[in-house]
Amino acid sequence: MTKITFIQPDGESQTVEAENGLTVMEAAKLNDVPGIEAECGGACACATCHVYVDESWREKTGKPSEMEEDMLDFAFDVREESRLSCQIKISDALDGLVVRVPAKQF
Repeated sequence: MTKITFIQPDGESQTVEAENGLTVMEAAKLNDVPGIEAECGGACACATCHVYVDESWREKTGKPSEMEEDMLDFAFDVREESRLSCQIKISDALDGLVVRVPAKQF
């Protein structure tokens, strides 16, 4: 199991364990992480699973695809570290991943 920490805008954190092969969004939904709406269910057709990947993890999570970049145009307060959590696949390499949840989702 891979551990992922979600940090809320108020600084509160929640660490969850998830199976490899799931996405960060699926892990958030399975563990009732507040602020991850995932309205499209992980189809990369909205931006309601937007997260900020901690700088120390950005290289391991990779860069967004062109399709993901297009969807991020609809997210609130997009930053260089912005990703859609439905596009980040969980693997052993991401054990300890830290992501921040934005103040709001669109």
